[in-house]
Amino acid sequence: MASTPPHRPSDDLWRTGPVYSESDRPLARLVARPVREFLRVEAAGSLLLLLAAAVALVWANSPWASSYDALWHTHLVLDVGPLRLDESLQEWVNDALMVIFFFVVGLEIKYELVNGDLRDPKTAALPIVAAIGGMVVPAGLYLALNPPGSDGNAGWGIPMATDIAFAVGVLGILGRRIPSAARLFLLTLAIVDDIGAILVIAVFYTSDLSLGWLAISLGLLAAMVVARLLRVWTVVVYAVLGVGVWFALLESGVHATLAGVAIGLLAPATPLLEEKVARQHAREALRDNQLDPDELARLRFLLKESVSVVERLVSTLHPLSAYVVLPVFALANAGVELGAIGKVFTEPVGIGIVLGLVVGKPIGIFAVSYLAVRLGLGRLPDRTTWPMVLGLGAVGGIGFTVSIFIAGLSFPGADLLTEEAKIAILLASLFAAVIGVLVLLAATRGASVESPEEQLESS
Repeated sequence: MASTPPHRPSDDLWRTGPVYSESDRPLARLVARPVREFLRVEAAGSLLLLLAAAVALVWANSPWASSYDALWHTHLVLDVGPLRLDESLQEWVNDALMVIFFFVVGLEIKYELVNGDLRDPKTAALPIVAAIGGMVVPAGLYLALNPPGSDGNAGWGIPMATDIAFAVGVLGILGRRIPSAARLFLLTLAIVDDIGAILVIAVFYTSDLSLGWLAISLGLLAAMVVARLLRVWTVVVYAVLGVGVWFALLESGVHATLAGVAIGLLAPATPLLEEKVARQHAREALRDNQLDPDELARLRFLLKESVSVVERLVSTLHPLSAYVVLPVFALANAGVELGAIGKVFTEPVGIGIVLGLVVGKPIGIFAVSYLAVRLGLGRLPDRTTWPMVLGLGAVGGIGFTVSIFIAGLSFPGADLLTEEAKIAILLASLFAAVIGVLVLLAATRGASVESPEEQLESS
């Protein structure tokens, strides 16, 4: 039995001092700590996202539906000198708030390219080709039902997306039944899927292009690169340049959220300083048991810069993205009238989305993965079977956030098609989640449960 750690005076300060959530106060014990522990659960962000979508659906189909429309169509005007932005509250959410989500996506992609599994071609090969199959097959199924010239043709990008938050949340529900290597396969696949969705949005869902504003946005991105080369580390400089990039892209016709991705990809993914430098300086500074303001400032800088900018930003912004941005996005966009639910199974747009996400995703992911393994282009993750791959492919059919986002870009001005598409996305994502869980439960029945130590070794 492990011995009880010695009591330290700092423990009392932690419980009764400035850290409120650790104190013995009633609100801290009954509210703050339970909320904090809930937010640490892997599926917490998915649950909040689901709750927000449910609230939006109930609200939009209640006697108070008019208040839902009135709220999200309220216009907010930003008027600064010659610059003027006049958008509805829903457009501010989609064009501005969602920049944070895409910024975090860009940061995660950058980290994976530099330090993660996308750096190793052998490890990344299978999920990369699987992601391509999981995008091409759903889009092909949709286009077969909505050929060029049809009203719904522009929505072919909708069933290509995988919602990382929901996909990871579903695997979190299954716990240790799913090997870490299989989780990593789905996560890498979803990241590559995000890259594909970003490229599709940039190339195919760009309105009238203003080359002048596009040039300005590229110039500001170049200024950020120059600032990095000059070793400018003041956050304010990058924040101002980032807002400029966002505004210029918004005015250029390219969707403004891509500013977040571009800036995220430019962030440094390697630390400025080696960790041992910070440790050595800390030992020297504390040798005389005194800290003056100059030493404290140096220590803060050294400790901060021994962790990469990408990791610091992801740690800071991921909770904001998962617990605020995405739920607000769902609340603003998932409120559709369900009176048109019958059209989902009779009209080509709805059928194309449901078939693409529920059938096309797992078939595309499984078939291309099987072909890649047979051709020697990749290998199955450790302790992962082909039935598991099929189940992971089904989970990949949870489109939700990015699918709803693309739906809003696909049918501008066509409210009926947009509503039909959103209902189809919600139903398809629900079907995909249920089917994925059932297939994975069947695939892992009788399999040994992975221990925490094995999970640590696999990660």
